[in-house]
Amino acid sequence: MHIAGAEATLPVGRKVKVEIPEQAADPLDKTQKQLIVLIIFFCVCVYFVGAFKIPLMEIDAAQYANISRGMLSNHHYLEVTDRGRDYLDKPPMLFWLSALSMRVWGVNEAAYRLPSALFALLAIYSTYQFALLFYQQEIALLSALVIAGCQALLLITHDVRTDTMLMGWVMLSIWQLAKWLLRGQWGSFFVAAFAIAGGMMTKGPIALMVPVFAFLPHFLLQRSFTRLFRWEYLLLLLIVLLLLVPMDIGLYRQFDLHPEKIVNGQTGVSGLRFYYWTQSFGRITGASPWRENGHFLFLAWNMLWSFLPWVIFFGIGLTIEAFRLIKNRFRIPGDQEWISAGGFIVTYCALASSRYQLPQYIFVAFPLAAVITGKFLFKLWYTDEFLKWRKPLDVAHSVLFLLLFVTLIGLLYRPFPSIGRWPVAGAILCLAILAGLLLGRATPLPKLLLASMFTIIAINLFLDAAFYPALLNYQTGIAVSRVINQRGLPKDRFFLLKMDEDNSLDFYTEASFSQLNALEGVRQGDYILAPERECESANIAEFTVVYRAESFHVSMLSLRFLNPATRSQVVLPYCVLQRI
Repeated sequence: MHIAGAEATLPVGRKVKVEIPEQAADPLDKTQKQLIVLIIFFCVCVYFVGAFKIPLMEIDAAQYANISRGMLSNHHYLEVTDRGRDYLDKPPMLFWLSALSMRVWGVNEAAYRLPSALFALLAIYSTYQFALLFYQQEIALLSALVIAGCQALLLITHDVRTDTMLMGWVMLSIWQLAKWLLRGQWGSFFVAAFAIAGGMMTKGPIALMVPVFAFLPHFLLQRSFTRLFRWEYLLLLLIVLLLLVPMDIGLYRQFDLHPEKIVNGQTGVSGLRFYYWTQSFGRITGASPWRENGHFLFLAWNMLWSFLPWVIFFGIGLTIEAFRLIKNRFRIPGDQEWISAGGFIVTYCALASSRYQLPQYIFVAFPLAAVITGKFLFKLWYTDEFLKWRKPLDVAHSVLFLLLFVTLIGLLYRPFPSIGRWPVAGAILCLAILAGLLLGRATPLPKLLLASMFTIIAINLFLDAAFYPALLNYQTGIAVSRVINQRGLPKDRFFLLKMDEDNSLDFYTEASFSQLNALEGVRQGDYILAPERECESANIAEFTVVYRAESFHVSMLSLRFLNPATRSQVVLPYCVLQRI
């Protein structure tokens, strides 16, 4: 059945109406659509609670923020350094934009996170607009809601990595390329080229490859072979290459012109080769020396938490897409898309083939997963195609959400008494509201949709406002930087002794601290940050203890750490000494 008013212009100029096989008998009215937009707004509010409330977490977020701070202070925008040392790991876009933000808003965690939060909004908007090219507005809104409310986006808007910004660049390029192919608008073509270049300056060639992975299976399944070979693609690559020139100049000057530099234990390292080959394709071919989490299902297992609360819906939706493709003998009509499903599958397979994987690598494909999920949610709740599936899915998700809330209450109540009892009471109240929502009758939107969003928003709000701030008191740099700043300790006379370098300490004090090998030779009035065993070995007549606390690698949570009774087994006691 056709949807009135939903049209797409094919490159040959012929207009066709986009066809949705199952027309909704009771589509969303204006008020319901506005409610979905309001829920997305609540998700955005949680992003900014995390941006302003939570200190920077080690390792990556604190390191990238410190690199951005250093770039702002030394004005070396083409050559990236970390604590004065050459840095060859990530391209400069995140550092450029974060340094610019700090120049305007000051050196603080919110200024560092702001550009990435804006790119998260760009990813949501681009997902909506992409879906709107092929589907009716209800599906586009549901797709935007899925990406806005997935755990990954709620996490990486405060624990900011390059993946936050990459997601926005890549989805913008896919949307604009699809718009150009459908409507022939050259403005979209140039925006897509700009977005691809921006993504490559954020995390390398993956920003180019994901659009390729998305459109290649789409063209092949449509048997639209002429679209595979168009002269405009060469123009797009030329524009991208021209936009990459500033980054290339910086890489060449910093590394290729200095083969004597030691980078990752090697000399003769080419910065250009590293970014365009070793860092991405080299992880598949073996050219990269890094090895970690190299099995094919690693990213899928991590999606079980990172794509909450939608992961079950997504798995069903993707399976249905695959079976329908098989049923249609691997062909799709010219007015339908397989950009989202094909793009996700091929991107996943490429990333899962790497010998070095981290959970956030698959986040770049989550906007495509959101479109797949949005299509299934529409069919589940607004058609009769999956009527029998509603009850089992309601029951499964009700159990899941109740378990998540129970876990949240445990995290707020047990590990850190400093959290207090009001957050615990608030979480219990939210659990009661969730139970009432699930057991109630009439709701303006499907109960499971409201329960999903209520759960994910409430849990992250409590984590951001209460749990993470308490947890990060165990991050050495956070606690010690407060001591230095509040007591006005002289930064030029503060040293580290047998302590790991801490990016958050440097960032929050806007300084860098030297490492010492022993207490001998420390001058009168100097301050030393050291493990407690070193403090105990110090001559008590020569030193006084200024501050004492415990540290833990907060991104590696364990049950022994969360349990106050066993925490002493896994923490590192440390102290700040002053030579008297």
